[in-house]
Amino acid sequence: MNVTLHHGDLPDGLSLGDTVAIDTETLGLKLGRDRLCLVQLSAGDGDVHLVKFDGKDYSAPNLKKLLADPKVTKMFHYGRFDIAVMWGHLGVLAAPVYCTKIASKIARTFTSYHGLKNLCRDLLSVDLDKQQQTTDWGTDTLTQQQIDYAASDVLYLHRLREVLDEALVREGRDGLAKACFEFLPARALLDARGWGDEDIFAH
Repeated sequence: MNVTLHHGDLPDGLSLGDTVAIDTETLGLKLGRDRLCLVQLSAGDGDVHLVKFDGKDYSAPNLKKLLADPKVTKMFHYGRFDIAVMWGHLGVLAAPVYCTKIASKIARTFTSYHGLKNLCRDLLSVDLDKQQQTTDWGTDTLTQQQIDYAASDVLYLHRLREVLDEALVREGRDGLAKACFEFLPARALLDARGWGDEDIFAH
């Protein structure tokens, strides 16, 4: 694994292919209160790029261009939060998208465990260390443990998608999953605009 840390944006000319795994780290999990601190990206080739934000400058033109590119699929695990928090700070609604958590919930109805750690262990025999999850991501300097943790959150998403897509096709649920992925940016926007706890489809 090769991890490169960038400050404020991705470098000019960097290509991450037509499917890029993305995750975020924030000060907390409350939209509108907790700021975006870090965005992790990987093309699935073992390399990871981390973009660290200082809380003041979110101009990031190269990252925004990638998020808005209709030819690049942005792949998340629990994309609902990541898409919303990036929209709130970067002003870009990522699309098209894929979410391994949604894929797992639709394909793997025999279990209620759909966390990234569960998927990596069950589908890839990889044991993720999640100890750094609740550390302070707003510090000026990240520890090596934080960097390794952040990288691991995007390192395996491409492989997980391959396994999950096979299960979705096998069960005839791939079309349903695709429809959910297409709606996900709108679901994230509803969260960001105040409908997070409300089921708009309820009577």
